[in-house]
Amino acid sequence: MLGVKVTILRYIGGDPQPGVVECQLEDATGKRWLFIEKTAIVSSTANLDDKTNYPQAGTIACEVVRRSRESGDCEIVRINTERPWHVESIDGSTEFDVVADSLIDLS
Repeated sequence: MLGVKVTILRYIGGDPQPGVVECQLEDATGKRWLFIEKTAIVSSTANLDDKTNYPQAGTIACEVVRRSRESGDCEIVRINTERPWHVESIDGSTEFDVVADSLIDLS
C-alpha cells in the first residue's frame, strides 16, 4: 500500500476517539489541500492530542491512478485517496497530482 506525505497542522478534538486532526497535502503545483481526519488514519503515532507539538509528519493511504513525466525529469503521479480509507479533502476532492517523491511505501 502507498501513502502520500502530509503535514498534520493541529489537533481538532477527541471525538470521535482517538481524535481528529487537520492535515495539509501540497500537490505538484504547490496548491495546498486541507483534510480533517482521524489521527489513526494519518499517523502511526497513536498519542496525538492537544498537548502534542505541531506540525507533525503524517501520511494518507492512496492508490496510483497514473504516472507521467513533466519537462525535465520530474515524475508526476495522480493519486486517489478514496481507497482504502475513504479520505477526502475538506472540499470533497479525492484525486491529486503529486511529485513522486511525496509517496511512501506503507507496507
